[in-house]
Amino acid sequence: MQDNNRNLILATVLSFLVILVWYTVFAPEPPVNQQAPQAVTEQGADQGAVAPAQPATGTTADLGSQEQATPASKAGRVQISSPALQGSISLAGGRVDDLLLSRYQETQDPSSPDVRLLAPSSATAEPGIDTTGYKPYYAVYGWTPGAGTDPAAVPTPATIWSVESGDTLSPGNPVTLVWDNGAGQVFRRTFELDDNYLFTVSQSVQNNGDAAFSAAPYGIIARHGRPDTQNYFVLHEGTVGMHDGELIEMDYGDMADLDPVAREGRADVVEVAENGWIGFTDKYWMTTLAPAPGQAFTAVTKYAENADIYQTEARYPMQTVQPGAEFTSQGYLFAGAKVWEVIKGYEETPGIQRFVDSIDWGWFYFLTKPIFRLLHWLHGMIGNMGWAIIGLTFILKLLVFPLARKSYISMAKMKELQPEMEAIKERTGDDRMKYQKEVMELYKTQKVNPAAGCLPVLLQIPIFFSLYKVIFVTIELRHAPWIGWIRDLSAPDPSSLLNIFGLLPFAPPAQGTLLHSLSLPALAIALGISMWMQQRLNPTPTDPAQKMIFAWMPWIFMFMLGGFASGLVLYWITNNVITIIQQYTIMSMHGHRPDLFGNIKASLPNRPRGNGTGKGEAKGKGK
Repeated sequence: MQDNNRNLILATVLSFLVILVWYTVFAPEPPVNQQAPQAVTEQGADQGAVAPAQPATGTTADLGSQEQATPASKAGRVQISSPALQGSISLAGGRVDDLLLSRYQETQDPSSPDVRLLAPSSATAEPGIDTTGYKPYYAVYGWTPGAGTDPAAVPTPATIWSVESGDTLSPGNPVTLVWDNGAGQVFRRTFELDDNYLFTVSQSVQNNGDAAFSAAPYGIIARHGRPDTQNYFVLHEGTVGMHDGELIEMDYGDMADLDPVAREGRADVVEVAENGWIGFTDKYWMTTLAPAPGQAFTAVTKYAENADIYQTEARYPMQTVQPGAEFTSQGYLFAGAKVWEVIKGYEETPGIQRFVDSIDWGWFYFLTKPIFRLLHWLHGMIGNMGWAIIGLTFILKLLVFPLARKSYISMAKMKELQPEMEAIKERTGDDRMKYQKEVMELYKTQKVNPAAGCLPVLLQIPIFFSLYKVIFVTIELRHAPWIGWIRDLSAPDPSSLLNIFGLLPFAPPAQGTLLHSLSLPALAIALGISMWMQQRLNPTPTDPAQKMIFAWMPWIFMFMLGGFASGLVLYWITNNVITIIQQYTIMSMHGHRPDLFGNIKASLPNRPRGNGTGKGEAKGKGK
């Protein structure tokens, strides 16, 4: 059994090292209310987005003073109402800056406020819009004047628009805003909204003047101040986009460190030939500008140091509109939750290329995507995400069963070779090289792979990482209940050993405190027990160091994984139980039934020396 124990210890140590690194680098932290960032206190918080550079003058317009010169009370708003969104559009700039996600609350309490995605600046806020604790975050559109065009002749993020048609923006009920520059050009902006999170935005200019008119439409998404992020290496928060099939990601720190670009400030400017989109992503939410498929545009990622504003822009080509003609540019604004089924649908209609990759699938995307789709399908069939995770575990174990079966058969064969290995050991004495050579020849002759026991564990590592990613980043797991007290599979188990799992009338220590690490939840305890039972399928090693590793490993894992998402701990428990059943059954079928209770008895402390390991193992071998 020495080689079996060595393989199991190696596999356990590998798992321990992986979890140790994972826990150190990606350790779960106390939940952050990322829907309610701290209020902006920096100088320039009330300033507006910075308009694109004007080719005619080569300057960049700072619109803060223009915004503040136009009180919000004089602008007015158009209401937004749909099954998924509630909010309003400010007529100051025609900006989408007040948006609540009706299907999501800030906490699990159904009476808690809806998640706020977009918030106006103080210059455009109105009474009745509660933005306490939120930094300004909005989408705004405009036109850049071309050569020979007066900058005052085009609408900017500070322009006051009028409502030409429509009352409340809702599915099937568009709203059109209009602005006349008084010089012969009439600008219109039409908003349409579907049942979910996609706005269709059409910008047009009608040239009623006597001369040609040149201007270029653009869209901007602006965030005032750096938003609070969860700061996980495993999670991307910042800008996200697609440029002609290439996924682009940049965090806020990198945006602030961008190299200066002439007439832009700190910016990254990319010409997109046919298909693309650009915007900001949080863990669960996203706001993105998406030009019509096939539309060339300039994707800009920019940081305005003077106002501490992070921007993404979609700039369209310059257009020359002849007298009596009209030009219309159409694009899309996604503002909502990153629901896989919804954004996958937007890949098909209107055809936003690779839009589903806005979800952070990670390095193991080739595993993460199919695992999520399988979990999503199971959830649709079962109707409960916890049972879907258990079902997913059974399916994954079934897929790797041929490998596991070979591993357990190899372990059974190695038991059969124990007498021959003992004979080799006696024959070779202290000559370790000769012993290893003869043992390897024996393995080769009998077609036994001593490393087979590690293969299932090694295969579990990328699966574990991928499932961790799925549970951590996909909104489908957010606030998803299982049974009883497990009401959010994306969060740690809230139960605590310190109050006997809720039987005592006091709350457990707050997450992040020292005592919390000792307040083991029920799922963590079940995980430790399942790992301990899995170890007991093999006799306790005679080597003191190996025995100590075996004794402590399950309980170390129990404490380390107690703070992980309960969905991930549920997966690991289920995986351990299935492994125990598989190993016990397969080895029993090959005449080497594990002496589970004998091994448990042999592992207990303070046993009389007369019932030592040798007798316990001899009894186990006889079965």
